[in-house]
Amino acid sequence: MIMSTPRADRERLIRSLFDAYIEMYAARDDRLTTRFSDNFSGYTGGGDFLVKDRRAWEEITRHDFSQVPGRIRIEMLDVALQDISDNVVVVTAFFHIHLPIPDHVLSTEVARLVLIFHLEGSDWKIVHSGISIPYHLVQDGEVYPMKGLREQNEALEALVEERTQALHDSESLYRLLTEDTLDVLWKTDRNLCVTYISPADERLRGYKATDVVGHSAFEMFTEEGVESVKHIIQKSQHARQSGALTGFLTFEVQHHCKDGRVLWGEVLSKPELNAEGVIVGYHGITREITERKLLENQVRQLAFFDPLTNLPNRRLLDDRLTQALAASTRSGCYGALMFLDLDNFKPLNDAHGHAVGDLLLIEAANRLTGCVRATDTVARFGGDEYVVLVSELTSDQVKSEEQAHLVAEKIRNKLAEPYSLTVVREGLADSKALHHCTASIGMVVFLGTDADQNDLLRVADAAMYHAKDAGRNSIWFEGASR
Repeated sequence: MIMSTPRADRERLIRSLFDAYIEMYAARDDRLTTRFSDNFSGYTGGGDFLVKDRRAWEEITRHDFSQVPGRIRIEMLDVALQDISDNVVVVTAFFHIHLPIPDHVLSTEVARLVLIFHLEGSDWKIVHSGISIPYHLVQDGEVYPMKGLREQNEALEALVEERTQALHDSESLYRLLTEDTLDVLWKTDRNLCVTYISPADERLRGYKATDVVGHSAFEMFTEEGVESVKHIIQKSQHARQSGALTGFLTFEVQHHCKDGRVLWGEVLSKPELNAEGVIVGYHGITREITERKLLENQVRQLAFFDPLTNLPNRRLLDDRLTQALAASTRSGCYGALMFLDLDNFKPLNDAHGHAVGDLLLIEAANRLTGCVRATDTVARFGGDEYVVLVSELTSDQVKSEEQAHLVAEKIRNKLAEPYSLTVVREGLADSKALHHCTASIGMVVFLGTDADQNDLLRVADAAMYHAKDAGRNSIWFEGASR
């Protein structure tokens, strides 16, 4: 059994593991490869393909070390930890990479590293790594664009020397050095009106700079994204007024594309202050993270949802029940918790195998979901057991009990309908298995002010067994059969 580590202790542990990883990477220490999980996957900095084999990643890492054998310097800008579950933590870091060469280009880029740590037994292992080095000069066989950097450096140095006298303001130099980056660099005035945006935005979203400059930065986001950013701005303003906010602000927001697509962007933003400390504008970097968001969603799906039925699992049910109790306390409205166990399920498995049994479990999950509101929760508790959480009934206990019983009766009748299941056997034609399966339902009605989460589950579970003892295909309601 895995024991949960307090959040603060876990974060300190993961941060120390991350710091050790960065130190080994900077020192080109081959022991870094021992940190990877056997189930590892990763994106390379010089490529756009997903590596799904740990040994292949080890070879890439060793090639990286051989290509630049001397120690590199990591200038860390920002690090963020995100708890996905008790055994999954995502670490996102932004930094400059200073290679041991006379380089003036790569060290100005902001590299991003995403590491997903997974608790395997007693050890935290890295199951995914995505390092993004936003530079287009990487050639085949390179991790860093060494040859291209040298050539580009020579060309840039000659160009800068030639044009130094002609460049009278820093904005021209800024554009000269940044317009080839894959990230979107931008600036706004104090009212968030865009004053500059790099050509990468046109490559990313399809909008020309003339379509963006002079317009509000909010026009780049979806409606949901606008509300999210406004909320972030309000929080940052309060934090700044209290002296608690300095440096970069990092957030994720959905962006519009000209062709109708929606993509996720990770934004690093920093205010520009005048001599009096008053904000006169903002500047920052936006990087596309759509694939990373998809991966995070996949990790969340594994952590909080049953893989067979796609229903919430016990961990997510605990969270939903906590929210329901809090909502009940605020509103004064009752809720109901139902514990269900399928009757006559084992004979189906014995007769046709677990694959057909799984089909019945999926069908039962679909029927349960169809019996309740979208705001209610249907969870798979384990095996052939389900839990239904119905929230926000009424403030009258008797009426709430009547409503909950109507829902339970609807569920009982729906689950009692015959199941027609497809039986697949290798080398034989598919056939149909008709199965009759009912449910025993235990139910308790609760009010948040006088309810305990563990007691509710225990009472509903006990009521379900009363329903079994009463003959099955029945509802046992707070200790009284109906």
